[in-house]
Amino acid sequence: MTSATPILAVNNIEVIYDHVILVLKGVSFTVPQGGIVAILGANGAGKTTTLKAISNLLHAERGDVTKGSIEFEGSRIDKLTPSELVRRGCIQVMEGRHCFAHLSIDENLMTGAFTRKDGNRAIKADLERVYDYFPRLRQRRNAIAGYTSGGEQQMCAIGRAMMSKPKMILLDEPSMGLAPQIVEEIFEIVKDLNSREGVSFLIAEQNTNMALKYATYGYIMETGRIVMDGEATALRENEDVKEFYLGVGGADRKSFRDVKSYKRRKRWLA
Repeated sequence: MTSATPILAVNNIEVIYDHVILVLKGVSFTVPQGGIVAILGANGAGKTTTLKAISNLLHAERGDVTKGSIEFEGSRIDKLTPSELVRRGCIQVMEGRHCFAHLSIDENLMTGAFTRKDGNRAIKADLERVYDYFPRLRQRRNAIAGYTSGGEQQMCAIGRAMMSKPKMILLDEPSMGLAPQIVEEIFEIVKDLNSREGVSFLIAEQNTNMALKYATYGYIMETGRIVMDGEATALRENEDVKEFYLGVGGADRKSFRDVKSYKRRKRWLA
């Protein structure tokens, strides 16, 4: 993807829940400095677990990274707490638009600056910058977050992450439950944050078509393994990806399940 040192390197990790259930098996990938990388796959493929392994949120769910290593800016981060990782510049926006429902949009955004120590003036300047990226939130800044729309809550969650001055954001299923035009708007904002602020993004997403439109590189996961990867433009043109994930299939196929099983056995898992 790039000759430069990646901002994130996941090296052959294995994740086990409850000391018994093997969820991730030998997962490896990198995110370049200033890149947008997508992890694609169906529900249950292991995308969310991968992001939680990076952000060290597995312990709350009785999960552990039992093999491999995770490096952020060249340093191992496997043993760091989530708060320490945020201070280093890596933060996760979790699936489901997690906001503090009883707080206003403005108050939610300010909680993102909790770990900062650069003073109120800098924090207020960044708050206004977030509102410049999310004009919808500026209009709703005094509204209680729990009473705003799903799209506004997702924007609030991303804006709150931006308030921590991140170097990289792990974005989990940003399109879930949102109207197509709102999804497009959110991905356009992600693109702007990447190009203007230099923030790297690792996006776990089921909406393969949208993710590959904005990402530069993609990894496809199935049952806890990465089965395919490549430049986003190449993945969009790949016949298997078109058929399995973009809804563009051959006219002569008999059954999606049969074709998928056959092709995975012959091509992906060979």
